[in-house]
Amino acid sequence: MTLDELRRFTVARNFPQPTTLKHTLDRLGFIQADPIRSPARAQDLILRQRVKNYLAGDLERSYESLDIEEDFFVNYGYVTRWLHALMHPRSNSRVPADDVGRPWPAAQRRRANLILEFVRAHGSVHPREVDEHFAHGKVTNYWGGSSNATTHLMDAMHYQGLLRVVKREKGIRIYATREQARATVNPNDLDKRMDDLVDIVVRIYGPLPASSLAFYVRRLRFAVPQWKDEVQAALKRAKERLQHTHVDVEWYWSPDESLQAHSLQDTVRFLAPFDPLVHDRWRFERLWGWTYRFEAYTPVRKRKLGYYAMPLLWRDEVIGWVNLSVKNKELKSDFGYFKEPPRHRSFKRELSLELDRIRAFLRLKETD
Repeated sequence: MTLDELRRFTVARNFPQPTTLKHTLDRLGFIQADPIRSPARAQDLILRQRVKNYLAGDLERSYESLDIEEDFFVNYGYVTRWLHALMHPRSNSRVPADDVGRPWPAAQRRRANLILEFVRAHGSVHPREVDEHFAHGKVTNYWGGSSNATTHLMDAMHYQGLLRVVKREKGIRIYATREQARATVNPNDLDKRMDDLVDIVVRIYGPLPASSLAFYVRRLRFAVPQWKDEVQAALKRAKERLQHTHVDVEWYWSPDESLQAHSLQDTVRFLAPFDPLVHDRWRFERLWGWTYRFEAYTPVRKRKLGYYAMPLLWRDEVIGWVNLSVKNKELKSDFGYFKEPPRHRSFKRELSLELDRIRAFLRLKETD
């Protein structure tokens, strides 16, 4: 096995024949979400590469009819109901716990019960309605800003499985209660559950070098804080049962995938910064020989690639990046390259076709 063969395998397995939205969600199990829209949200940019005739916003528009939930896996996003059930309940007792397994204080549980009664009485609620009713004040959120205390508590209740997101209105989560029995997990089934979670990680992000496999598997402590002590054993079992090969370092991928020869496709793709192909930055450098950074939260003067630079894939090489924007319903593009861009006529043709696909995805080219 050579690095070139490994790179082609990595690219090919990430982009199978486009299919339906439901089939893609069922195959992957998890799609990472991000609120930045530049020119579309990350979840839409990820799905457009894998779903036939996908349009920006289709996931949110179809959410209520799909067997999916918003939840935290290795990051926040959309999970299948099967994966959601695999991760819950997120407490080994009847007392809710935070993302590292610490039980909630009694005062927090009392406030949560009041909110549950209010949401149950109303069916579904906007966080603003709950805040106006209870007026719990402000807290510091994950990003260091100020959030309504009720919104913050509802986020925690959602993570715990007490609430579910039924839809979004202008990007805001609308909540309802989740009425379900808090079933306990048989200790004899725990290894199987953890192995299933690891398999989903590898199916999405593989093949993974050993250090990256360890990174992603350890992030499962946030998906299943109630079983965080089982993560290291799950990682050890993964290294024994996953397929693997040595190319400078050890690489791991799913047992049911054959690492066969893959031909190159003359295709240009603009990838979301969180696309599974480029998500692991350490693997990115190994496969393509340069450093890609997500700079949306980097001060303007320190940016090298741009606010929302999207990796540019040509055949099996990530050769540069593009920043896209829409002004007056026209798509604007600003390209950068790690090295000289290809001069092949086929590259220019495929680059133009990808820009056309983006316009269609954003509905900038409406048909009469």
